[in-house]
Amino acid sequence: MTTQTSTDIDIAICGAGPVGLTLAGLLVQRGVAPSRILLLDARTAEQSRSDPRSIALSYGSRQILDQVGAWPIPAQAIDQIHVSRRGHFGRTLIDRADYGVPALGYVTRYGALVSALSDAVARMAVEVRRPCQITAADDTAEGVTLRLADGSCCRAAVLIQAEGGVFARQPARALHRDYQQSAIVTHVTTSNPLMQRAYERFTAEGPLALLPQDGGYAVVWCTQTDTATQLMALDDAAFLDALGNAFGTRVGQFLGVAQRYAYPLGLNAHVTPTARTVAIGNAAQTLHPVAGQGLNLGLRDAKVLARLLAQKANPAALASFAKERSKDRDIVIRVTDAMARVFSSAPDGALSQSVLGLSLGLLDAIPPVRRILAEQMMFGQRT
Repeated sequence: MTTQTSTDIDIAICGAGPVGLTLAGLLVQRGVAPSRILLLDARTAEQSRSDPRSIALSYGSRQILDQVGAWPIPAQAIDQIHVSRRGHFGRTLIDRADYGVPALGYVTRYGALVSALSDAVARMAVEVRRPCQITAADDTAEGVTLRLADGSCCRAAVLIQAEGGVFARQPARALHRDYQQSAIVTHVTTSNPLMQRAYERFTAEGPLALLPQDGGYAVVWCTQTDTATQLMALDDAAFLDALGNAFGTRVGQFLGVAQRYAYPLGLNAHVTPTARTVAIGNAAQTLHPVAGQGLNLGLRDAKVLARLLAQKANPAALASFAKERSKDRDIVIRVTDAMARVFSSAPDGALSQSVLGLSLGLLDAIPPVRRILAEQMMFGQRT
């Protein structure tokens, strides 16, 4: 195999998913020459573009995508988010009209988002190598040398890890927690859908989210792993009955269900950076899906990092990034982790679950507190 060495670059981005692509686009928008950026991804373009997973974007994330030139895309706007606790007191309704925004968020598909971002980055003439795997990364005082599976290598001033992935049950990171929960992901149709309203329903074993999409709802149902195994074994009719019992009748009867998938849930966070490498998005933190904050947190990572690297791609920029992003990251990690642990370790009716229900009631009764929650969901912790 012939070994080739590419021209030295400033910024290598490992992972051409939504976060890595957004970072590349924002860098060019801020004046970094496209020839100084290299995107590497293990998946083919077709694999990424055809990915059918549903994802939730906050309004703040839409603003970031606008800046890159990757909006509009096929998406369902969310005007309201209804948060409640099944069978207990406590609910709140967050409405976009109270905050002067066109939508609280949007539901789209991973493939649609990657397609729009890939097209935007292609128009900017950023090089994307795929499928391409990094076999080694040697970090020195002068830069990072990347050795690729095809025998080639390249040198970069900094390396950004932006690869995503589901939670893996192995203690590979500094903060690792296995909730012994799984998320069942599917799409359902109902007899009375409300297409501008999303639901976050807290059940005895975890949150159950219904996100409006394609005339029905994308479902993310978090339960204990044993329960998820039982639910996955049911036929469609029995599964829809179980879903109706868990959620209630706010959207009418559950009529049809698409193929179901189950994923383990946990927390991986706080990857230790080096002087010339840093992780963003799911490469830095794999979160519980409660409140749907994972991708939005990653896009905010990309926004801040692009601003800093556009000034100078060096260790000082990466150090500044870690400092600037610590507060927003810590808040999201702590809140999602705390909510996940309430359901992974406390039985229904426990004090911790009762406090959660009371908190939902207070949110509905105290608009300024509800505004803080809404702004955190839309924009993150602003600095």
